[in-house]
Amino acid sequence: MELLTVNVGRPEAVDYTDAAGGVTGIGKQPADGPVRVTDPGPKGSGGSGVAGDAVCDLRYHGGSDQAVYAVAREDLDVWERSLGRPLANGAFGENLTTAGLDVSDARIGERWRIGPDLVLEVTSGRIPCRTFAGHLGEKHWVKRFTEAAAPGAYLRVIEPGEIRAGDPVEIVHRPDHDVTVRMQFLAATTRRDLLPELLTARDALHPETLRAALKYVASQAPGE
Repeated sequence: MELLTVNVGRPEAVDYTDAAGGVTGIGKQPADGPVRVTDPGPKGSGGSGVAGDAVCDLRYHGGSDQAVYAVAREDLDVWERSLGRPLANGAFGENLTTAGLDVSDARIGERWRIGPDLVLEVTSGRIPCRTFAGHLGEKHWVKRFTEAAAPGAYLRVIEPGEIRAGDPVEIVHRPDHDVTVRMQFLAATTRRDLLPELLTARDALHPETLRAALKYVASQAPGE
């Protein structure tokens, strides 16, 4: 398993985002040399955990539980065939493009060591939005991406470190539950009935997912 590229984005003015100022950092490009990755702080104030990477809409992106976004090169290859056009590393706005790692079927709470020092923990899948659709320029993109249910993974930073293209990726912890990124994504989008099953990964869940699961379970209780 390998890190193919570390991708960073600069603020860019576009006409397909409702972020303040009409700017987005989704247009990411592979970085040259090592890149520092740290915990950016709470959502709403903290941005990307990847040095030099812009997060322009802090309402929905960035923060400790969405510090880094990873996509498997294998998933980009599938989309290349489906869309009939090339997709470079970083095309989905991901910070990490990996090879040999089943990102969307990683378990919530799974930990990866990248390079000598960095340890990341899987928290959730990426929910598609208007900015993502505008960036790709594909019709009905949100629906198509949701139906594919291969969202890539958001990760929190457990141990900071420097990484670079070519670094090995090692799974250093895999929880004993069966809650995957794909399951969490489905529960958050088209399969709300799966929300109670997510609670077996309780401590590792993204806080927003945990709240949604608890609310759903409470709503299904007798007398509610």
